[in-house]
Amino acid sequence: MIPAMRDGRRADTERRRQRVVTAIKNAAKNGTPISVSAIARQAGVDRTFLYRHRDLLELAHAAELEPTAQDPASGSPVSRASLQADLANAQARNTRLTARIQQLEKRLSQALGTQAWQESGLGAPADIDELQRKITRLEQQNVELTSAWEEARSDSEAARAANRDLTRALNQRG
Repeated sequence: MIPAMRDGRRADTERRRQRVVTAIKNAAKNGTPISVSAIARQAGVDRTFLYRHRDLLELAHAAELEPTAQDPASGSPVSRASLQADLANAQARNTRLTARIQQLEKRLSQALGTQAWQESGLGAPADIDELQRKITRLEQQNVELTSAWEEARSDSEAARAANRDLTRALNQRG
């Protein structure tokens, strides 16, 4: 490349860089919104110019993050620390809400799953408590009947034994 052309390109680049820096300072001073597109438009350069020159891009992003001297809505000064505190509070609230949403989604999933299971006919009947009480009553009745049967059997065995003894006694007398 010809040295004069190289020097011309460097001078042009330097002029554009200076226009970008001036545009960033003016936007910060005037309180206008700062973005890469707005700065590029104000400086009369292409956005790619900012992306090719990382230092200018970082300067634009830093100015974009800097709060203005006055909050237009309230008229009170806004500091970087207060904005960071607000951001931290918003992130904490977001975390809490995310956890709550997951909890509610889990409960909803369980409720819908239970409902679908019951409606499918594969699940336990709705009157399961009544069936449990009936099972308990029948088990108790079974225990009582088994006990009565054992008692009757033992009485029957005793009666048979007494009958055998009497029969034997009569046969020996006779």
